[in-house]
Amino acid sequence: MYDFAFDTARDVRYGKDPALDALLLHFMTENSLEHSIDPENATPEQIRFIVALEEDSFYAPCGDWMLHFLLKSHLSEDLRREYLAQWRLLVRTVRDAMPRSALRRRILLLCRHKFRTVLATPILIPSRLLKRMLTIFLALSGITDPFREIKREMNRRASAFLRSSFFNRLINVCPEDNLACRSIAQLRFELDLLEMERLLFFSTHKPFWTSDAPTGGLDADAMRERLENVDFSPLRNVFRPERGPLRILYLPRASGGILLDLQVVRSLLRQGHRVVLALKDGFYFDSPTVWDVESDPVLAEEFKDAYLLQNDRATKNELLQALREHALVVISDGTRERFNPYRMSVTFARAWKECDLVLAKGEACYRRFIGTSHDFTRDVLVFFSDVHGKFRMYFKPKPERVVKFSEEAIMAKAEGIINQMRQARAEGKTVMFYSAIVGSIPGQVKVAIQVLNTFVAHLRSRLDGTFIINPGEHFEEGMDADDLMFMWEHVQRSGYLNVWRFQSDADIEKSFELMGRKVPPVWAGKDSTYSTGCTKEMRIALSVQKRQPELQIIGPGPDKFLRRREYGVGRFSDVTIDG
Repeated sequence: MYDFAFDTARDVRYGKDPALDALLLHFMTENSLEHSIDPENATPEQIRFIVALEEDSFYAPCGDWMLHFLLKSHLSEDLRREYLAQWRLLVRTVRDAMPRSALRRRILLLCRHKFRTVLATPILIPSRLLKRMLTIFLALSGITDPFREIKREMNRRASAFLRSSFFNRLINVCPEDNLACRSIAQLRFELDLLEMERLLFFSTHKPFWTSDAPTGGLDADAMRERLENVDFSPLRNVFRPERGPLRILYLPRASGGILLDLQVVRSLLRQGHRVVLALKDGFYFDSPTVWDVESDPVLAEEFKDAYLLQNDRATKNELLQALREHALVVISDGTRERFNPYRMSVTFARAWKECDLVLAKGEACYRRFIGTSHDFTRDVLVFFSDVHGKFRMYFKPKPERVVKFSEEAIMAKAEGIINQMRQARAEGKTVMFYSAIVGSIPGQVKVAIQVLNTFVAHLRSRLDGTFIINPGEHFEEGMDADDLMFMWEHVQRSGYLNVWRFQSDADIEKSFELMGRKVPPVWAGKDSTYSTGCTKEMRIALSVQKRQPELQIIGPGPDKFLRRREYGVGRFSDVTIDG
């Protein structure tokens, strides 16, 4: 095995050594995470929606210490314990869900073969091994959710506790010292913060949904005393009044606890924040799933005012519209495992990108967010109760180099372009939009922009009284394809376009001629029909033309834009042509 050393996971990079590159690809393929091998995995661009990576960075969904031993295929004692914990969890689940039978024995023996193979060459992330064995169990047994009744009982217990007078006394008693605040606004902030502290703290208290004696014989005052030694300063920093309303992505942990999480969410909504709550897509032990929300009467009642966004590949426009129209949006994270950006749904990745803060519950989130040296593109606040029942809270801010373009900022940029169009029309000019290939040919983005700029300059020299919008002139560092498509659609539907020109093969040939170059083989025969972005823009153009019949569409005919269907999430290069 290739031997190398690194201090943190952030030091592991592609391009340093072919042997290291091969090892990293081996790691990714063995863990079924490599997009180029399995397109079901997220693209590198989608991963960058979540993880703050540079171009050559390598990211694995595990802690730094674990990555160190996995890449060396060294079965350390800590790694062995992780594997054994996953194995015991699998065995206990199978035995509890199935009676003694030949089928149960076959499933366990098959999983044991998988387990022993991994122990002999430990390169598989323990949680990925568990996912593999769970898939075998669910597929062969025909059981869809072994924890269905357990989760429903947890939810029933939690619901009963929330309706009790004990819970009301636990959360709603107002201490007199808060009344000494200097202003009503400060008093409001302090009370909101106090409520949040209590709700977050007690949302991790498992006896509330797992025990018939949830209070342990203590009264509400005694239980609240446990908060006195907790450092809630990260919470105060995150929700400081000057930040204003936030968009928050909430990652719950367990059934039963999800009802207390909803109390946290309602407090956030009352304070003016917007919340996206992400549930599991299928069985993952006691974690709540999107199916539970529809099938469990307790959850169905609790979530009756929430909007369930069922499209796992929601566009930026669809997600933002849902957030504008609904204070609480529920989505699936697309997985049946721990937090793993490679398997997350497109909707989850976009929700992460559009939110300001990720509020993550559970020790598993601590490992994936805090236990790695990698940074994330959004502020992350993790909270949980450890194995000793002690409440923990950790904050990881996004790095300063990560730029977040808010919806308002993108719309302001679009409005600036629309104002230029409006002024041009007022001066009697023809307004033209030029759609062209930018990223559809991998590795040719810089060439594509050069081709685009050259031809638009040529058009401007030939067309009198024409205001030409060149998308290549409005790119801003940090904006990805999602941001740009969102901005341009607003511009394109403004009603000020007279002509919409789509790049033809003749345009490309003319550009290379003007640059004094022959057309490279990779560009031969290409036109705007080769681009997913242009394909989507043709659909927009036809839609606009129905409302504005005088709009002229120039270039390849609409019937030619049939090959590309899905825009690569956050990409400047497209996904593979269908079929």
